[in-house]
Amino acid sequence: MNLIVLNKNNFIKDNIVRIEGRQFEHVINVHKNEVGNILRVGLIDGKVGTGRILSVESDYLTMSIDLTEDPPNKLPLKLILAMPRPKVFKRLIEDCTTLGINEIHLIKTWKVEKSYWSTPWLNDDKILGQMLLGLEQGKDTILPKVYVHQRFKPFVEDKAPEIIEGTIPIIAHPRLDNEIKLGDFYNQAVTLAIGPEGGFTDYELEKFKSIGFEAVSLSDRILRVETAIKVIVGRLYY
Repeated sequence: MNLIVLNKNNFIKDNIVRIEGRQFEHVINVHKNEVGNILRVGLIDGKVGTGRILSVESDYLTMSIDLTEDPPNKLPLKLILAMPRPKVFKRLIEDCTTLGINEIHLIKTWKVEKSYWSTPWLNDDKILGQMLLGLEQGKDTILPKVYVHQRFKPFVEDKAPEIIEGTIPIIAHPRLDNEIKLGDFYNQAVTLAIGPEGGFTDYELEKFKSIGFEAVSLSDRILRVETAIKVIVGRLYY
């Protein structure tokens, strides 16, 4: 945990907060902090700064905070993602938050199993929990926006044109003959579509192309979704 992410419920007074639960256990038992130590803190969807531990009790601590800095900038990236397996989705939400992805659109494709949509990991509270872990890791406070679309054709025809406006739309797909170099789009505003591990169907690929998406293949290898996202984001922004 590189940053203690606070919400309004933590506040006792204007600049005094109470930390308990998982965060308290981590601060005391993992990092071995004590009264007087200075830690990095940030208010969710707000500024970041420092906090000084004032007191430590059996199950909580109090801290005075000073929030004066802006959080790191989000990447100019929107991610369109075929709904992955629930265990992968859980990890991806945390990783995408840490990377600084600003907007995530989960979509249904032919190869997405119907059972994936019934996972409890799509619950708002569980998504928030994973995003908070990602914020703590990336020393960020701004939550990404997550949208769920369970009808493919209406999404591509009605929603996607608005989403890609002002960005370069790219679709990642394995085994393409005409590979586009991601370096050509370095540090630009991009909408990135990634399908399931077997890729989009020909129909789905052509639907994306029909509204302006350019297809890019990383290599002859078929990568796991979580690997592909990290590789592409790394080449675009890091």
